[in-house]
Formats: sequence, structure tokens, C-alpha cells
Amino acid sequence: MYNRVLLKLSGESLMGSQSHGINPDVLLSYCEDIKAIVDKGVQVAIVIGGGNIFRGIQGVANGMDRVQGDYMGMLATVINSMGLQSELEKQGLKAKLLSGLFIDPIAESMSAGKAKKYLNDGYVVIIAGGTGNPFFTTDTASALRAVEIGADVLLKGTRVDGVYSADPERDPNAKKYDAISFAEAYEKNLMIMDMTAFTLCKENELPIVVFDMNTKGNLLKVVDEKGIGTIVK
Repeated sequence: MYNRVLLKLSGESLMGSQSHGINPDVLLSYCEDIKAIVDKGVQVAIVIGGGNIFRGIQGVANGMDRVQGDYMGMLATVINSMGLQSELEKQGLKAKLLSGLFIDPIAESMSAGKAKKYLNDGYVVIIAGGTGNPFFTTDTASALRAVEIGADVLLKGTRVDGVYSADPERDPNAKKYDAISFAEAYEKNLMIMDMTAFTLCKENELPIVVFDMNTKGNLLKVVDEKGIGTIVK
């Protein structure tokens, strides 16, 4: 079993069947699954995107300044993180919200030492605000934070059950990989994470597990190494 994990969640997944915002049923389901692994003694840090509220890239496509758009996207991650913190605390867990952006009193400023101390003290640590800088995705933020806190693995929760040779929603013949090396994933141009995030993980020998977070109980199976999803290492 992994001792310390960084869980990367998609903001869009929080919408569920809604067109935007946070679906309370999805939020509850995610927090119940997170509680299940915390109860087994796993230290959990979380980075969540903000695409259900605002995506900086979409703003740029509509003529918005890239820097302003990215900061708006970072603030969207803070909103999602606050919702996640609230629901985790309802589940009886201790949760701390840290941020790459200075937004006192909503969240404490992120530092590796602070995050590791809270993890060792039994808190779920939610890290919002991306890297705190424009031009970086939440994928990159999750890779950076995972390396900073010394996570054993980066768990990327998505709506598909692993890494495929092509988009399985478009190509019925797409092949699923149970395990793949960083080099092979790069050669095949598999879009697992953006290149900056992918390189950070590769250079720091941090494995990535891509799995379907929307199937109840999958997170616990991943932590127990039951062969769920795809591992990249």
C-alpha cells in the first residue's frame, strides 16, 4: 500500500450531469472514497482543477488576456477546494486548505514543510491555486506538489479507466495499457498529462496511476494495488 499519495481530480468531473458548478452527489461520492483510504492510514494530498467554473484557456480563446484568464482559473480551483474541504470535514476528517496564491484568511500559503507536517498530523491537505503562476496547468501543479511533499505516487482520477493507445470514447479498437514506461508513453504521444507535468514526474521518478475516479471504490482499489487503471513509471 502507498503511504502518501497526491490525488489529482478534474474540476469538470465535479459537474456530474450538470452543465457547470459542483454536483453535491459527486462531491459526496469523492469524499467518501477519500475517507476510505484515509481510514486505512494513507496520507492524502489533493489538487483539483477548476474547469467546472472557469478555464483560463477558454477565456483566451474568447479574447481574454492569458495572464488574467489563468489567475481566474486558479481562483476557480480555490472554490472547488473549499467545497472539498467542507465535505471532507462533514465526513469527520481533518482537512487543511493551502494555496499557491496568497488568499488569507481563506487558505494558508503553500509550503512543502507545512504540507508535510499537516499530512503527518493526520490532515487531508488540499492544495489550491495551481502553482501560483500563470501559464501552468493544474496537471503541472499536481506534479510539482507531489514532488514537493514526497508522495509515493500521483493518482490521476479521470472519467476513463486508464491510458489507451487512442481515445476510447472515439475509437472502439483503442488498446488499454496496464503499465507503460515514461519513454514509451512519450514516443507514442499519449496525452496522459501536459508535457511539463509529465517531465517533472519522469525526472523525479514519480509514478503516475491513471484510473476511473467515477466508479465507486476504485480509489481504494488503486491504493491497495489491485490492478486498477494504468501505471506509468
